[in-house]
Amino acid sequence: MVADSRDTDLSMLELLNVPGGPQTFELAAKFCYGTNFEITTVNVAPLRCAAEYLEMTEDYREENLIARTETYLNEIVMPSLEKSVEVLSTCESLLPIADEVGILDRCVDAIAMNASKEQLVSGLSRLECNGGSGKLKTDFGEWWVEDLSVLRIDLYQRVITAMRKTGVRSDSITASLIHFAQSSLKGIGKRQAWEPARMKTNAGMDVENEQRVVLEILVSLLPIEKSVPLTFLFGMLKMAIVLDTSVACRLELERRIGLQLEMVSLDDLLIPSLQSGDSLFDVDTVHRILVNFLQRIEEEEPEESSQYGYESEGLESPSHASVLKVGRLIDGYLAEIAPDPYLKLQKFMAIIELLPDYARVVDDGLYRAVDIYLKAHPSMTELECKKLCKLIDCQKLSQEASSHAAQNERLPVQMAIRILYFEQLRLKNALGGSSGDGFLSQRMSSGVPSAAMSPRDNYASLRRENRELKLEISRMRVRLSELEKEQVFMKQGMMGKPGEGKTFLSSLSRGFGIFGRPVAGKRPKCTRKGQGSEGKSGRRRRHSTS
Repeated sequence: MVADSRDTDLSMLELLNVPGGPQTFELAAKFCYGTNFEITTVNVAPLRCAAEYLEMTEDYREENLIARTETYLNEIVMPSLEKSVEVLSTCESLLPIADEVGILDRCVDAIAMNASKEQLVSGLSRLECNGGSGKLKTDFGEWWVEDLSVLRIDLYQRVITAMRKTGVRSDSITASLIHFAQSSLKGIGKRQAWEPARMKTNAGMDVENEQRVVLEILVSLLPIEKSVPLTFLFGMLKMAIVLDTSVACRLELERRIGLQLEMVSLDDLLIPSLQSGDSLFDVDTVHRILVNFLQRIEEEEPEESSQYGYESEGLESPSHASVLKVGRLIDGYLAEIAPDPYLKLQKFMAIIELLPDYARVVDDGLYRAVDIYLKAHPSMTELECKKLCKLIDCQKLSQEASSHAAQNERLPVQMAIRILYFEQLRLKNALGGSSGDGFLSQRMSSGVPSAAMSPRDNYASLRRENRELKLEISRMRVRLSELEKEQVFMKQGMMGKPGEGKTFLSSLSRGFGIFGRPVAGKRPKCTRKGQGSEGKSGRRRRHSTS
């Protein structure tokens, strides 16, 4: 630079944008003058970049600074996963020159390869022989999971992508993603959930934008397999709502949750709504999650049919067992959100209508949720009450629920009449010993496939009919169990008081259990305390039958 300068009286040179700054330039100058210093994982990347900038190649001297730093990188850094992570973290302030000289790619590849090798060695060391068969233990943690959290999100993304290509296990990658999210997304809910946007400073907005980018990248890195814990997915979804991430990011989280909805707990679904003037809970998000679950069931049913045969479409089908679990879960969710005075009827009904009829063996849980909603919204019109109550199948109510509903003043009169009508049919079948054969034969005759239908439509009709018949058999078992209990109670009463024996018909018409007993001469109003006096935990109780 001095030789190329036209200034004959040059006394100062200015070097702009030296990688690593003055400290690194001082080390390079010491190297030129033969002053000894130690090359470490902290300064090797800045020295390598500065040597490239200063053109310290072999053309000017053997074993120049570029060669010395390359030797250290190849012999000391690359064989070690820990040292590779340390060097990679120092490259954040050295871009783009660190990428141009190849430090980033070599460190990323070294981390991925070393993690894969260490995983293989650790797995072999934990291989136990159990009765002549090898059993691999995978319940050990990877120490590098925490080390990767020091990287910036763009460098971390490159490392995880490389690890996936080299065959690092999905559960190890998931553990790393969880730890990175916990360390980089701290305090989002406490700091931002209820903070007005106009009160946020520029620094706060910058932090929020950074966290939004981090969250979106982490979601894109999630493994395809169902190895991601549901609690983590729900935590990420709630943070995505708070940070207002892209629609694609939130939809991906909702899709992943929908794939495992049968394993979700009720508390996970109670996502608070952040929109002012809206309901207390984010019902729209749960609605989309439920849609994803039902789409998964539709895709699985043809596979199960070909794998297990026609009979797999009954209650023993794995997909149908999942639907029953989700049906009970959604009934509990409806009961939790029903007391919300700001919950619109359209959203409440949309959740109910989304579940197919075969998702509930009995409608007791749905009736309970509807009754809570009617009590919390006394200003509903009669037409709205009729529309809501029409979603309850009166034939699928248990003896207890039917007795309670027949005396519930919040229900429309038409529904009470329907319940009494079906109760009379039930009693008639019980007394006549028909056990519902007429009803079954009616269903059988209605489900005979038409000759004008295509084979595919015939098969779909038969599948639906088979499912309905098996559900009806299950409901009949419930009725039979109730009748047996009533018969035992009637015999005990007749043996205790032979002169005042009660008839079979009167004993069946008496309500009992958690829905409360009717009071003679008066139709009592239903209160939530009458349905369950156990507080919040009591509200979550569902009526299940087997």
